[in-house]
Amino acid sequence: MWPNEKFSQLKALYYQLVPDLSEESWLKCENALTVRTLNKGAIIMKEGQTCNHVSFINFGLVRMYHLTDGKEKTVCFFNENTYLSDYHSFLTRKPSNKYLQAIEPTELVEINYDNLQMLYREVPEANQIGRMICEQVFIAMNDDSESRKNIPIEKRYTQLIAEQRWLLQKVPQYMIASLLGITPEALSRVKARMNKPIAKSGTLLASKQKVKQPLKKRA
Repeated sequence: MWPNEKFSQLKALYYQLVPDLSEESWLKCENALTVRTLNKGAIIMKEGQTCNHVSFINFGLVRMYHLTDGKEKTVCFFNENTYLSDYHSFLTRKPSNKYLQAIEPTELVEINYDNLQMLYREVPEANQIGRMICEQVFIAMNDDSESRKNIPIEKRYTQLIAEQRWLLQKVPQYMIASLLGITPEALSRVKARMNKPIAKSGTLLASKQKVKQPLKKRA
């Protein structure tokens, strides 16, 4: 992509959020942006670092997780055409307790804290755009973490299939298990239990089809 093409998806989003955004305002926003390309597995942010960017994913997939007793606990995933950030760390300027990792080759369009504050001062529409983006990130993080706590595991897995089926093709099972708050072995048992009724139904149907044919009478 040419440099300005790397901003085309983000520009479309800005005009979707604020249809009357002026071209002058967009150009000021564009001048504040940078592009970062990441390999699969690259760490974007580590625990203890202060989150200094809000990033739009042109393509790729990013996982947010934290460590509990040395074990990775997935908070959520951010897919292409969405924003990602640890907003609490970004806004408070305090170190984060989370990690951000590219799960596949990823391209980010980023704005740092100082440039965002500058846009808030100089571009009237930036405050509205920033608020909407903040809400998007907040909802993504809370939908994937807080709502899981008191829901039975089978229902959690069913919801994941219904709402984020694409994750099952892109993410290893141990990350899916971590997202659900269980071990990979427990996830295997859940999947087996959910498939069991289907297997029984199939067996019953097959047994009905094996009807013994009556013997022909001899002439």
